[in-house]
Amino acid sequence: MKIFLLTHERELHRATNTGALALESANEIVERILWERVNPNKNLTRLIENNEAVLLYSKAESSSAASRPRPTIEEYENIIIIDSTWQESNKIFNQSSYLKNAPQCTLKTANASLYNLRANQPKGGLCTIECIIEVLRLKGQDKMAAELSLKFEQFNG
Repeated sequence: MKIFLLTHERELHRATNTGALALESANEIVERILWERVNPNKNLTRLIENNEAVLLYSKAESSSAASRPRPTIEEYENIIIIDSTWQESNKIFNQSSYLKNAPQCTLKTANASLYNLRANQPKGGLCTIECIIEVLRLKGQDKMAAELSLKFEQFNG
């Protein structure tokens, strides 16, 4: 399994970036890819074109994606998570046609986000590390999910 963090360049310098926690502790599973609007990552575009990756994304779907059945995380070994603020995440999605062509899924969780280091988090929205933890649990990686949960607790204060 591989989790790709498609990261906005501003996230690289933010002390509140939770994707960095996963990179420190689970770098054999988590890989960061810097988002470039005019130069999409060739590996990601190939995975999407071959239906080998799913985009974890919670916004309204594009019309082409809406006509497809909703996949589940369990069906894929490659998961793409946009790692940025909510506003930047929308920008990345809207300016990346290849992401609109990706199968999209949303995490259903009973738990509200515990992340308190940034404002404007939408109701039901999870931060990057919370998404990674949920994906790991769904994939049966409970030990790693527990380790990341502990690191997130310490980070989040």
